[in-house]
Amino acid sequence: MIDLKRDIESLNGFMRKAPEHLRRMKKTGQPLILTIKGKAEYVIQEAAAYQKLMHFADELESLEFLKRSLQEADEGKTVPMREAVERLGKK
Repeated sequence: MIDLKRDIESLNGFMRKAPEHLRRMKKTGQPLILTIKGKAEYVIQEAAAYQKLMHFADELESLEFLKRSLQEADEGKTVPMREAVERLGKK
């Protein structure tokens, strides 16, 4: 979870203390939000943490697909495989 007191820094502040911020991100695995003129503009994080986040996003996308598929099956919006193959054969 992002700590709004610790995990937000201006771009200039980050540049002045980059090694310190990078060590903290490496230790905690938490991202850092960089601001420009007080507005959040960038999120930086360790590559391994980003890769883990992308893995979870892929898994969530797969689960959402399965959920929609099951809902369509429950609603009778599917066709038995044999019938689908026969339809394809006629085309």
